[in-house]
Amino acid sequence: MALIFCVGRNDEARAVAMDTAVDREAPFWFTRSPHAVIERGGAIAYPPGTAEHHRAVVLGQGGFRVRVERARDLVLGHAAGLDMTRRNLQPPAGAEGWPWDTGKDVEPSAVIGTIMPAARIGHPTAGRIALAVDGELRQEAELSDLVGTGPELIPALSTLDRLQPGDAIMTGTPAGVGAGRAGQRLEGEIAGVGRVRLSMRPRES
Repeated sequence: MALIFCVGRNDEARAVAMDTAVDREAPFWFTRSPHAVIERGGAIAYPPGTAEHHRAVVLGQGGFRVRVERARDLVLGHAAGLDMTRRNLQPPAGAEGWPWDTGKDVEPSAVIGTIMPAARIGHPTAGRIALAVDGELRQEAELSDLVGTGPELIPALSTLDRLQPGDAIMTGTPAGVGAGRAGQRLEGEIAGVGRVRLSMRPRES
């Protein structure tokens, strides 16, 4: 995987919970480098953080200043993903106007499920998004609640960066995020796309 682009404030309910608003004309982006990726079903040492459920869109082709009508041609497939955030570091950094790197671009923090080829499942725009922690439902929403679900975000993103094959776009999380704890098991599911699982080991000394 080349680079991970994450779009923030892409869900209306989530934006309201953060006392902010979705900007439909200029999406808000942050990035993660490849070292942040961990495959589904893995286990990570507990970081002070939050688990957020995302959808990941993986590109099979690159592009720059991609036209709207060509955006879907770039997509190799879709997957469920988890965005692990060091909440003790990311909000204070944002409040100070500092970069989010220490809170977001950490190893490992981007959990990517099995990539389902777009040739097989198309480009889902509706369906249930859910995240359970130790079997208890924590997040639930619909793909249709997202302002952009992947292909719709590519034209805007490609005016800022020259996209490459293997790049991934994480399309945002619904409301209901919460702190994780060592020993917990997380399971996310997106209808028509797939599942993603993660276990959190005790903190490394």
